[in-house]
Amino acid sequence: MGLRDDLERFREVGEERREDLEEFISYGDLGGSGANNINIPIKVVDLPEFAYDVRDRGGVGQGQGGTPDVGQPVGPPQPGDGDEEGDPGEEGADHEYYQMDPEEFAQELDEQLGLDLEPKGKEVIEEIEGDFTDVTRTGPNSTLDFERLFKEGLKRKLSMDFDEEYVREALKVEGKDAEDVFRWARENNILVSWAWVADAYDDIPEDERDKWSSFEEMEENVEQTTTLQRIRREGLREVPFRREDERYRHPEIIEKKEKNVVVVNIRDVSGSMREKKRELVERTFTPLDWYLTGKYDNAEFVYIAHDAEAWQVEREEFFGIRSGGGTKISSAYELAAAILEEEYPWHEWNRYVFAAGDSENSSNDTTENVVPLMEEIPANLHAYVETQPGGNAINATHAEEVERALGDAGNVVVARVSRPEDVIDAIYDILSTEDDDQ
Repeated sequence: MGLRDDLERFREVGEERREDLEEFISYGDLGGSGANNINIPIKVVDLPEFAYDVRDRGGVGQGQGGTPDVGQPVGPPQPGDGDEEGDPGEEGADHEYYQMDPEEFAQELDEQLGLDLEPKGKEVIEEIEGDFTDVTRTGPNSTLDFERLFKEGLKRKLSMDFDEEYVREALKVEGKDAEDVFRWARENNILVSWAWVADAYDDIPEDERDKWSSFEEMEENVEQTTTLQRIRREGLREVPFRREDERYRHPEIIEKKEKNVVVVNIRDVSGSMREKKRELVERTFTPLDWYLTGKYDNAEFVYIAHDAEAWQVEREEFFGIRSGGGTKISSAYELAAAILEEEYPWHEWNRYVFAAGDSENSSNDTTENVVPLMEEIPANLHAYVETQPGGNAINATHAEEVERALGDAGNVVVARVSRPEDVIDAIYDILSTEDDDQ
């Protein structure tokens, strides 16, 4: 095998592993994995390795120099070659599975399905100091925003600046007093104060008070300089700082929110839920549990089983519970609503409510009870998974009724799984439906 072939093989490994993941979800033994450890069989993934081509080894001989020793077998090793006496080994090997944690599983599934669910943080767990972007009027001197103070002072300097020599020449116009000059300055947008004009007028020598016959003559003979010209010529000698311009920098307070999620898994365990239907429920819900566990900082799960009544169970019992009794799906939603209200407030928790069954329900329970309950329970996503191998039964109308009533809602999805091959598509439909506004 050449180097180029090896590199190509390495690129194919990731794709092969994703194919293994899909096959595992659809057909694998999900019970072999736990809530936090997922064992993915990798029987088709053999990492490439470099090997010598046997054709370059000088022939078929296995002895030194290509010549076999007398009595040495020619060809592949035979059974028993190299075996040593002793009892069979009892320790298992690790090479049959690739072990993932839920976070890695979620990443793989995102890539497999082209998804990237971005969890929302809700509960504030701590406040941390960020960059020094906030400002206040008080604070320690070490946090004084001098740059801001200088800019405010400079703006004031520029807004108050005027050509003093130019105004002094105006004070030398014949017959004009300080009030006349102040009025002339304002009319010409020269921002000089009355106090300055009055003081400057008093300083003009008497023999210079009639130097110009009019303001017009003065303006024709005296050039007014701009603020920029004066700064370039004389430099910036002072900047008028004021206490009201002082600002002190403080770090921005950032609320760090924990990405909490509670997943309510509801399954129908009534008498009509035979083995194949139960298997499809578990095959759909188990990867969803792993996925959401990997996506959120803190994921909690509530498991509810129901026939005509509903009760809360542990995870181990939920995945493996047997069937019996009648059907009333609303009983499960009533229990879910009570648990969520008491233990998982909507402002702190992301919520997913997943239900599954064969779509058989007691008369009018879906439209009169289940649909209103789904509308009343705030959640990122409500999903119903219909498991009907071989097609719908005549009285299996729950999924259709939910779809008809809530199909336009942004956070409700109905998925149908009639065989293991449908599981991946159902998971995609569910995870790609979450309403961003919820």
